[in-house]
Amino acid sequence: MKATKKLYELGQSLWLDNIARGLLVSGTLHRYIQEFSVTGLTSNPTIFDHAIKNSRDYDAPISQKVKEGKSGEALFFELAIEDLRQAADLFRPIHDQTNGVDGWVSLEVSPLLAHDTSSTLAAAKDLHSRAGRPNLFIKIPGTREGLPAIEEAIFAGVPVNVTLLFSSTQYVAAAEAYLRGIERRIAAGLNPDVGSVASLFVSRWDVAIADEAPEDLRNQLGIAIAGQVYESYRLTLDSPRWQRIFNAGARAQRLLFASTGTKDPKASDTLYIQALAAPFTVNTMPETTLKALADHGTIGGPLPIQVESGLVRFAKAGIDTDALGSQLQNEGAESFVKSWRDLMECIASKSEALKAA
Repeated sequence: MKATKKLYELGQSLWLDNIARGLLVSGTLHRYIQEFSVTGLTSNPTIFDHAIKNSRDYDAPISQKVKEGKSGEALFFELAIEDLRQAADLFRPIHDQTNGVDGWVSLEVSPLLAHDTSSTLAAAKDLHSRAGRPNLFIKIPGTREGLPAIEEAIFAGVPVNVTLLFSSTQYVAAAEAYLRGIERRIAAGLNPDVGSVASLFVSRWDVAIADEAPEDLRNQLGIAIAGQVYESYRLTLDSPRWQRIFNAGARAQRLLFASTGTKDPKASDTLYIQALAAPFTVNTMPETTLKALADHGTIGGPLPIQVESGLVRFAKAGIDTDALGSQLQNEGAESFVKSWRDLMECIASKSEALKAA
């Protein structure tokens, strides 16, 4: 049995962290669903930037949209929605079979709005309405300004992938924003069944301390943080507040492990996948990691609910994980903005080149 199938049977959803028109039109994504047990997909500006820059699949649609007078963000979101609608349709049977637990795709609001609550909310509503697919998440960062937008989006019935989470504190804040939105829906007599995932970024922790971590702690911090957050996740879902909304017909906001491609060439290329196998969670992985897992990965038992945090060793080594978590979220937001600007530059340069041709 392939490790991808074993992971699925253990109870963890395996999502692809990639989107490209070539994946769709070639049938590759459909093959991943059939052969590798892939049950969902995530996207981000960097992924779209690479897809547009490194292929000619988007040349004709960009050329047509330029003739229609479109440019910049407006042009990009039309391309992205076209791709994600097609991907959502591929995953729709899974979405229906699991009653909305699985089979999701994700589209991100502009990272330029990360610190603008009202504009983030307006963009989330607009993009979800335009996409017209029930199994499409809108990605909103779990920053201080993003949390109110998450609550309001959930209250408005917009499914949300809370992104850019790095710590247990940030996860709990995101979970509570989702919970408040659902509680308000229940109080208003609205259907509380609104989907959401909370995305924890894993590998960036190890990249951040690569030059200072003792050898025996290399590539272990991300896993330790994920274990701590998983413990918070399980305790959160068992709390009386969450049990009450479940009793009213709400669903759980699932924990999603993101950034799970191994960055250290000396480490196993399936390091984070094997360490973070846990039921009722999601692992979204790059295409290279997916292929490596299917080819030679191994899956053991499920991630334990930690009684004592594995972070003590890092504290003794002088690593302040609280401060680092805040730093990583701020740097992540800045990185998303840079990726977005790179994407806009790619769209503009390709538009000009196609116009000239």
